[in-house]
Amino acid sequence: MTVFSRDHRVIGRQYFYLSLVAVLAGTVLSLVMRFHLVNPDAYGITPELYLSLMTMHGTIMVFFVLTTAPQNAFGNLILPRQIGAERMAFPTLNMLSFWTTVLSLVVMSAAFLAQGGGPLSGWTAYPPLSAVGAIAGPGQGMGQTLWLVSIAIFCLASVMSAMNFIATVIDFRTVELMAMPLTCWNWFVTAILMLLAFSVLLPACMLLLLDRVGGTSFFLPAGLLVGDQLLTAKSGGSPLLWQHLFWFFGHPEVYIAILPGMGIVSHVLSVYSKRPVFGYKAMVYSSIAIAVLGLLVWGHHMFISGINPYSTMAFSVLTMAIGVPSAVKTFNWILTLWGGQIMFAPAMLFALGFVSMFVTGGMTGLFLAQPILDQYFHDTYFVVAHFHIIMAVAAIFGIFAATYHWAPEVLGAAMHAGLGKWHFYLTFIGCYAIFLPMHFVGIAGNPRRYSDFTTFQFLAPLMPIHRWITWSAYATAGAQMLFLLNMVMTWRKKKQ
Repeated sequence: MTVFSRDHRVIGRQYFYLSLVAVLAGTVLSLVMRFHLVNPDAYGITPELYLSLMTMHGTIMVFFVLTTAPQNAFGNLILPRQIGAERMAFPTLNMLSFWTTVLSLVVMSAAFLAQGGGPLSGWTAYPPLSAVGAIAGPGQGMGQTLWLVSIAIFCLASVMSAMNFIATVIDFRTVELMAMPLTCWNWFVTAILMLLAFSVLLPACMLLLLDRVGGTSFFLPAGLLVGDQLLTAKSGGSPLLWQHLFWFFGHPEVYIAILPGMGIVSHVLSVYSKRPVFGYKAMVYSSIAIAVLGLLVWGHHMFISGINPYSTMAFSVLTMAIGVPSAVKTFNWILTLWGGQIMFAPAMLFALGFVSMFVTGGMTGLFLAQPILDQYFHDTYFVVAHFHIIMAVAAIFGIFAATYHWAPEVLGAAMHAGLGKWHFYLTFIGCYAIFLPMHFVGIAGNPRRYSDFTTFQFLAPLMPIHRWITWSAYATAGAQMLFLLNMVMTWRKKKQ
C-alpha cells in the first residue's frame, strides 16, 4: 500500500485505521475520567487535568472518529463503485484531505502535551475564557491555541473532502440520482452539510485565534475582568457570537455523524432481510429534510444563553419538526424488515442496534427541545446521556455494521461471525447499562463537567449509580477487545 496513494480505496482504509487509533485513544481517556469520578482522591488527577481529559475525549471522538469514519472511510471505499465511477473526482485532493486530517490529529496530540497543560475548555471552547489566553488560568495557554489550530486544520481537510464527494456524485456517476443507493444519497447529503458547516467553523476558529494572539476582540466584551486583571483595551465583541457560529456547525455535525450511518443501516437491513428498502423516495427526501432542518436548529443549544424568547420558540418548533423525517426513516426500516427473511449476521445485529439507539436517543431529545425543560437539564448528565446515545453510540453502531458487512473491502477477508455476535450482544447491553442510568442522575440534577461529586451532599446518594456506570464502561470497553481480536484473525486469514 503506497503511503501517499491517490487510490480512493487505499485512502478509505487509511481513514479507517486513523479513526481506529483515535477511538482507542478517546476510549482510554473516557475510562480514566470514569475511574476518577468514583475514585476522586486516587492518582492525583486535578480538576484541571480532568477537564483536559474531557476536552480531548470529546474532541477526538467527535472530529476524528464520528466525522471521519462513517463518511470519509466508508464513503471512499464504497461510493465510487456504487455509482459506477472508476475513482473519486479529485484523487490528489482526496489524498491531501487525508494527510491534512493526520496533521490535525498530530497538532491536537501536541495540544494535550503542551506546556501549561492541555486545553480544558471542552470541545465547544466557549469564550471569553478561551479567547483571553493564559491569564485565564491553567489549560488556556499554548494548549488551547494548538487546539484551535488543530480544529482549523481539520475544517480545511473536511471542506476538501466534501468538495470531492459532491463533485464525484454530480459529475462521475453513471446512474440517475433517484437510482443511487441510499448509502450514496446519505454520503452526498452529508458532504453538502460538511461543506456548509465546516466553512463556518473555519473562520470562527480564525477569529478566536486572532482574539488570543492578535489583540482583536471579536468575542471579548468591553471591560472584561479576568481574575484581578481588567482588559480595558477590549471592546465591541460578544461571546454569544462564538456560540452562534459554533453551533451553526455543531448541530449539523450531529447529522454529519449520523446520516452516513442511516444510509449504511438502510443498505444492511435490506441485504440481510432480502427485501428492497421500503419507501425509497421517502427515505431520500427524509435525508434531505433532516439536513435542511439540521441547519436551522442550532439555537436549541443556546436556550440558557439569554436569546430572545421568540427565537427559542422558533428553534423549539424546528427541533421538534426533525422528528418527522426521523420517524419516516424508523418506520420504513421496520417495514423493510416486515415479512423479510432476516439473517442475524453481525452486520445486521449492529444495524438493528443502531435503530434501537437512534429511537431511544431521539425520544430523550424531545425533552431537550422544550426551552423550559432545557433550563433544568442543560448542565446535567441528562444531556451527556442523550448526546452519547443519539450521536456517539448510534453512529459507532453504524460503523460496526459497515465494518462487518464490508470487511472484505476494509480488511481483505470476512470477519468471524461468532465473535461478531458476542461483540454485538456485550456492546449493546453495555451501552444501555452506561447511558440509561445517566438519564436518571441527570433528572436528579447531577451537573456535568464536575470532576468530584463527593464534596456535594445532594450528590452522595447518586454515587452507587456512578459506580455502576463506571463498571459498565469497563465491561463495554473490554468487549471491544473481541472486535480487535476479530480484526487480527481476519488479517491473518487474509495472509493465508
